[in-house]
Amino acid sequence: MSRKLISSGSEFEQKIGYSRAVVDGDYVFVSGTTGFNYATNSISDDVTEQADQCFSNIEQALQEAGSSIDKIVRVAYILPDREDFKPCWPVFEKWLGDVRPAATFFEARLLEDAMKIEIQVTARV
Repeated sequence: MSRKLISSGSEFEQKIGYSRAVVDGDYVFVSGTTGFNYATNSISDDVTEQADQCFSNIEQALQEAGSSIDKIVRVAYILPDREDFKPCWPVFEKWLGDVRPAATFFEARLLEDAMKIEIQVTARV
């Protein structure tokens, strides 16, 4: 299988030089994805709404890559404030409760202060 690049249309992809996702072999590598809603060009102030939007954005990239949420094998959660992690658990359970991929959590600053969570996944095609 050849390498395939997936774009979300984000201005950052061109400016920084990355893809929303890369299909390589049997895997899809989805870049850190924020809760930005591309349909409304907005981002919620609520971390749980952002988390849900992250997964909607990830789902779209996976579908374009020929994969799906249920094929996720690895997830990394990145939040600027570790206190926001636990409130997101119901969102994580909603999207990944049956999938149960290997997971890691990091506390780190994100590109913009409005971004309260970023999620990165690896899935099988």
